[in-house]
Amino acid sequence: MSDLDLAEDLRAAMGEFVRRARRHDTVRPGQAAVLGHLDRTGPLSIAELARVEQVKHQSMTRTVNLLVDQGLVTTAPDEKDRRQQVVTIADTGRHLLAEERHRRSSAISRAIAGLDAQEQEIVRRIPDILRKLEP
Repeated sequence: MSDLDLAEDLRAAMGEFVRRARRHDTVRPGQAAVLGHLDRTGPLSIAELARVEQVKHQSMTRTVNLLVDQGLVTTAPDEKDRRQQVVTIADTGRHLLAEERHRRSSAISRAIAGLDAQEQEIVRRIPDILRKLEP
């Protein structure tokens, strides 16, 4: 198998794995991505969120409004530029995100438990190996 074939196989397998893990989620992927980003980085403007999530400003505004309606984030005018809205994850959003992560991790843990000892040892090394890859 060539390096390119390996890369394609790895890309496809990782995509399938993520999709299977997400089937346990209760939050839509776009909304979960915004919550996760705000949890990791802190408050951001809608424009900044749109840029990092690579979506149009209008789409991000719609996503943020849905999250606000659900009480998962709050918005406030930016102190430097009152035209901008700064989005902050709310405690309920942080709690929901933690539940989603736990649910997903538990499902993955159960799947790993179904592997034999040799496969489990290989899986234990995967996170460190993936962190070394810089596409």
